[in-house]
Amino acid sequence: MEEATLYFERHLLQHAAAKAYLVDRGLTEATVRKFRIGFAPNEWRSVSEHLRTKGFSDAEIEKAGLTKPVEGKQPYDRFRGRIMFPIFDSNGRVVAFSGRVFGEQKNPDGTDVAKYINSPETPLYDKSSIMFGYDLAKRAIRSQNFTILVEGQMDLIMSHQAGVENTVAVSGTALTEKHLTLLKRLSDNLVFAFDADAAGLRATARAF
Repeated sequence: MEEATLYFERHLLQHAAAKAYLVDRGLTEATVRKFRIGFAPNEWRSVSEHLRTKGFSDAEIEKAGLTKPVEGKQPYDRFRGRIMFPIFDSNGRVVAFSGRVFGEQKNPDGTDVAKYINSPETPLYDKSSIMFGYDLAKRAIRSQNFTILVEGQMDLIMSHQAGVENTVAVSGTALTEKHLTLLKRLSDNLVFAFDADAAGLRATARAF
C-alpha cells in the first residue's frame, strides 16, 4: 500500500489538470503533501504492473484491494483515472484508498462511473474501525477535549487546512460502535458537522 501511495503521488506531480483541480478546490501544495493525495492513471493495469516490478505477486496486489479479478484473464486495477486519497490507520500507515473520478468517464453500458469508489474490506482495512484523519487528529482532540465529525475526505482536509485539526471523517460508511470506541479513548465530547441536506440529516439521526 505504501508503494502504491508513492506511485500515485508521483503521477499527480506529472498530471497538471489534476493538480489544477485540487488548487481550484482550495487545497494548498502543503495540504496535498500532508494528506499524500495522488492520481491513478486512467489505464487498466498501471499500478498493478508497477507493483509487480517491485516484487509483489498478483495475489498480494488483489488481497490489498488494488485490483479486481477477471476469470481467465489478468486482474485489472480497481482505481483508474481518479484523484487518490490514502486512508491511514491510527498509526499513520496506508491501509486503503478512496478515489474520486477525474474527467469524463463512462461505464461500458454508457452510464456515468461512480463519483467515489473505496477500497474493499481487506486484512488491513476494516471500514467499521478506521476513520479518515484519525491519525492526524489525535493530538488536537486530546488537547481540545472534543472531536468534530464530518462526512467526507474533502470536508476533513479543508478543516485541517483551516486549522481545525480535531476533525475526523466517517468517509463513506455509517458511524459504528468501533468508531465511537476509538473516539472515546481521546474525548467524551463529539460534535456532528455532517452536510445540512436531507442525506446529512438522516446520517446524523442514524449516528445519534
